[in-house]
Amino acid sequence: MDLRKLKTLIDLVSDSNVSELEITEAEGKVRIVKGGMPMHQAYGPVAAYSAPVATTAAPVAAPPTEAAVSATATPEVQTGHAVKSPMVGTFYRSSSPGAKPFVEVGDSVKAGETICIIEAMKILNEIEADKSGTVSKILSENGQAVEYGQPLFIID
Repeated sequence: MDLRKLKTLIDLVSDSNVSELEITEAEGKVRIVKGGMPMHQAYGPVAAYSAPVATTAAPVAAPPTEAAVSATATPEVQTGHAVKSPMVGTFYRSSSPGAKPFVEVGDSVKAGETICIIEAMKILNEIEADKSGTVSKILSENGQAVEYGQPLFIID
């Protein structure tokens, strides 16, 4: 699907009451979702209704035991600098399927060095390290969809 057609579809969705549009063609599938807060309209006066309040007490749960507290997962704390995705797309560690990855855990990187590629709308965007250091973690899998602002690498 060419860029002009895509822009026309986006303009049509934004100017209409349609909140979501999905089109499938031979080249692929496009889904456009209108963002923002939903608009609510009131049609005439709204009558106030108060439901009766229940007076029975709800059962109180027992406090969690130490075993239950230790069994709950605690989120892992990231140390170091997180390189975040500047866009929504598909994450690739190398320039082609059989090629060597740009970086591995333990590699030294310099600011401005290409560390991965994110494909968005059939365009391959090279993502560069925004800090010099050593790659301590790779947080995305090859071919995985990533969101804007999602951490991709940890650099110490």
